[in-house]
Amino acid sequence: MSICSNARLAVLSLALVGLTCIVPAPAFAADPASAASVTPPDAATIERQWIAANSKFDGVRTAILKQVDAAVAQGPFEPDWASLVHYTTPLWYRDAKFGIFVHWGVYSVPAFKGEWYPRHMYERTGENSDRYRYQLAHYGAMPEKGYKDLIPLFKAEHFDPDAWARLFKQAGARYVVPVAEHHDGFAMYDSRLSDWTAAKMGPHRDVIGALVKSIRAQGMYLGLSSHRAEHDWFYEYGRSFNSDVNDPRYAALYGPAHAMRTFKADGKDVDGTVVSQAFLDDWLARTAEFVQDYHPDLLYFDWWIGQASFRNQLTRLTAFYYDQAAARGQQVVLNYKSDALPDGAATLNIERGELGDIRRQPWQTETSVSDDSWGYAEGDIYKSPDVIAHLLIDVVSKNGNLLLNIGPKADGSIPPEARSILLALGQWLRANGEAIYASRPWTHFGEGPTKVATGSMQDTKTKPYTAQDFRFTTHAGVLYAIELGWPDDRKALIASLPASLPVRTVTLLDGHRKLAFNQDQQGLHLQLPAQPAGLHAYAYRIELSQPLPAEAGSAL
Repeated sequence: MSICSNARLAVLSLALVGLTCIVPAPAFAADPASAASVTPPDAATIERQWIAANSKFDGVRTAILKQVDAAVAQGPFEPDWASLVHYTTPLWYRDAKFGIFVHWGVYSVPAFKGEWYPRHMYERTGENSDRYRYQLAHYGAMPEKGYKDLIPLFKAEHFDPDAWARLFKQAGARYVVPVAEHHDGFAMYDSRLSDWTAAKMGPHRDVIGALVKSIRAQGMYLGLSSHRAEHDWFYEYGRSFNSDVNDPRYAALYGPAHAMRTFKADGKDVDGTVVSQAFLDDWLARTAEFVQDYHPDLLYFDWWIGQASFRNQLTRLTAFYYDQAAARGQQVVLNYKSDALPDGAATLNIERGELGDIRRQPWQTETSVSDDSWGYAEGDIYKSPDVIAHLLIDVVSKNGNLLLNIGPKADGSIPPEARSILLALGQWLRANGEAIYASRPWTHFGEGPTKVATGSMQDTKTKPYTAQDFRFTTHAGVLYAIELGWPDDRKALIASLPASLPVRTVTLLDGHRKLAFNQDQQGLHLQLPAQPAGLHAYAYRIELSQPLPAEAGSAL
């Protein structure tokens, strides 16, 4: 995930765009002479080293891949898009509306600029080189020291999965998605395909296994995310000088670390990064392994699976995930980004962004309680609970879900700022959840002057909402209007409800207070009581003279 609101784009500036995220560079240690530039090994040598480092797991990997094919051979879905587009998003997910994402790993130890620290700590020049200088100043010179040396410092001594799960339940979440493995290649689960795992190093604990039990004990659905695809090139900067990334002894952690490359074709940028069949097989086996071990209800992928090199393995993995779940009677969700999968084959996820209108197919947006980072970072800027509540309401009105991320500290404690946000959201949802959970869109998502900034990486660009901004949802034949501000004169006007749509009753959900109202050609006029305490979002239950159909958005 991103280290700042446009950091994903900054990484791809090597190939695609030129956006930057400028951070003032602190005065850290100078570049030591020992970190001299070197010529990186060629791609073939890199692959040989990486394959040799992982060869002890060849037998297990081969067995898992055979199990994948066996499950697909017996299941309803075949590994091709023509079959996979017959997937249907399960009802539990459409009803859930709100989930918690958790980015936690070795990158939480430095707590400096987020979860892409392990990549940028090897970047000696440029806008992200402050990570390199920070690493030298706090953890020692390269090549003797590197990311591997942060693992023993990741002790998770205060990690309490039951307490986490209780907090997420209090926040109103219906599903939780911890990161199983991020781009850094350190698995947070007990893998049979790697020694670089939380079960064998650092915390010496199957973190994912513990969370699986606690999350499900609270009655929430379990998701797991994999960011392994990006590992193919994640440590590429360490190839350019004398760092431990070039040491074959650590190839199983640092991965191939190929250089990201693109070329022009028909005027477009096309990915040319080396992705070997061995890496693709390993990616598939690692994903299938934790699917088999933990049976997640939701599987989340980051964006790199959309590269052409992953296409064959992606259809194979998707069919396996759906088929193994079908064999157990489990209804599952697979999240993808951009155009990695065709419409209908899985559930679209938009990173830090929104849509401008109702989407007929269910979708999801993800953002973090922090503006810049997904993992824990010291000095982070946190969003206000109001901003997050407004995002949830807007997304739900457009047939979507919100996946809200937090980044715990390295010791396993949840930052107080994140905890406060979660508790505020939970309090609002307890009073107003009737307008959110199991809801469906109305004929249109809302009204008002404020327009959202649409697309990915736009989550800090929408202007504050006003008392003239409303969002609509429906549930069980009832219409809900959620006002995103409080009018100073305690008078509200909903223009979408003129006298031609007669209203029987209006109830303010917070406190279940019946409201006085009248209708004319301008719309529905509400006389409001004193402003309720809490977040600045006010849900009204509106019963019409003619009840709405069960799903007011017709075929939605």
